[in-house]
Amino acid sequence: MSEQTEFPLSEAPKEGRRGLLSISMVLFSFTFFTGTMFAGGKLGVAFPLVDMLWIAIIGNLLLALYAASLALIAARSGLNSVLMGRFCFGEIGSKLSDFLLGFAELGWYAWGTATVAITLVRLLALPAEFTQPLMVLFGLGFSITALVGYKGLDILSRISVPLMFIMLVVSMWIATGDAGGWQGLTGKMPAKTMTWSVAITMVFGTFASGATQATNWTRLARSGKVAVTASIISFLGGNGLMIISGAYCAIVYQQADIVAVMMLQGLSIAAVIMLCLNLWTIQGPTIYNVSAAACHLLRTERRRTLTLTSAGVGILLALGGMYEMLIPFLVLLGSIIPPIGGVIMADYWFRYRGQYPAIRQTVLPRFNVTGLSAYAIGALLAYFSPWIAPLVGIAASATSYLLLTMIIRRATPSVATQGE
Repeated sequence: MSEQTEFPLSEAPKEGRRGLLSISMVLFSFTFFTGTMFAGGKLGVAFPLVDMLWIAIIGNLLLALYAASLALIAARSGLNSVLMGRFCFGEIGSKLSDFLLGFAELGWYAWGTATVAITLVRLLALPAEFTQPLMVLFGLGFSITALVGYKGLDILSRISVPLMFIMLVVSMWIATGDAGGWQGLTGKMPAKTMTWSVAITMVFGTFASGATQATNWTRLARSGKVAVTASIISFLGGNGLMIISGAYCAIVYQQADIVAVMMLQGLSIAAVIMLCLNLWTIQGPTIYNVSAAACHLLRTERRRTLTLTSAGVGILLALGGMYEMLIPFLVLLGSIIPPIGGVIMADYWFRYRGQYPAIRQTVLPRFNVTGLSAYAIGALLAYFSPWIAPLVGIAASATSYLLLTMIIRRATPSVATQGE
């Protein structure tokens, strides 16, 4: 597959668009993420079963609706989030969203690469000196799938997603037996405490950046209906399953680490297989997202070159200790990424009335001050908010964009259509 067929700097054409199964399977593989299971484990040690289920449903439903909203725009326009950012932030201003989205996914790539190496050394009782070489090996290996592009991700997802699902069901079945059935599960009392607001923020925040960049694949959907349906099914189902399975087992064993749980269940080999499959399915799409953002940042179509370069930077971050930075990294992402989606949605529906012009034939301002200001307001309010940070960021940035746009239109009606 040539680099041009990935369309890093232009709309994806209507020809060759994918159906519901193809888009859903790629998104499912994207949401099957070990980090989400760890987050679910933290819910499991802080809430009883029924409360945990409600939190998982609410948090993942909000996340799915956010992903679906961006997916609809992506399918209708053929653009991914970094290209949409050119309209709402400006030709040069959009480099802000390129950097933020690339940084978010690069951080996840580094964390996943470090996690698989550290965990394998622990599970297989290998010498500690193996850790860094394994980070390099997996960091390069994970990028191979992304080099192939969408086709490689599609093939991998059709193999890994069913296997992952089976292993998770087996683990939950064993946990149910160890707990003494449903009655035993509902009788388990949490060892720690957490507010509902923080819990829902954690559920949403674990995949806020992924939901924002899932447009890399939903723009390839055959229709808006396919993109929306695939997003809701995959984020509600896939991400929901990761949260619930991690929390479900944590309730029984009071252990947030899903790999440690599977070792307690006597599934050490399954834990190794699950870890490798899980991270391979997410690391390919993750580094693909980084390369897409980098292509737009540098205005180049050399996606494969940037994929390898990005993987190299991710390896350096992994070697530098990214594994220890997961919690502060999640808090930061939950504040700075969702406001990008809020500005994109407000810009598309309010300013462009649901129809972008052709991106290669449109002269856009270097900086869209309205969009950049709205983003800054949303990100700051989200970061300092005691409530659900991602929702605050989306609502604040979208509302700010609408208000600022209306103010500027009233003040300068003659340039209202020229990109404030």
